[in-house]
Amino acid sequence: MARIAGVDLHKNKRIIIALTKIYGIGNTSAAKILEKAGVDPTIKTQDLTEAQVGAIRKVIDSDFKVEGDLRKEVSMHVKMLIDMGCYRGLRHRRNLPVRGQRTHTNARTRKGPRKGVVSTRKAE
Repeated sequence: MARIAGVDLHKNKRIIIALTKIYGIGNTSAAKILEKAGVDPTIKTQDLTEAQVGAIRKVIDSDFKVEGDLRKEVSMHVKMLIDMGCYRGLRHRRNLPVRGQRTHTNARTRKGPRKGVVSTRKAE
């Protein structure tokens, strides 16, 4: 199993698909990485040589921000928006959708499970 950028890649998948398991690398980025490294995109991960794995690592380290660094940068950007007090920051702070979606209905993923109506009856 190849280990690139601190992530174990699937050994039975094509390398272009396996690279997308790394946070910050999608299909387009994976294709660019393999082109720069000179690796065939259809080869399975288990069939890669050490030289090919090293070439892929080198390209990722030099040209792309992935995994921990990228997660840290994204969280810092969100924190900056919250500290600024801009509209997007307020939406992040309240855990509501940030990009203009409606919240009267839907938005359950962001808002969490429905809070039921709590009735407070007088104890008799």
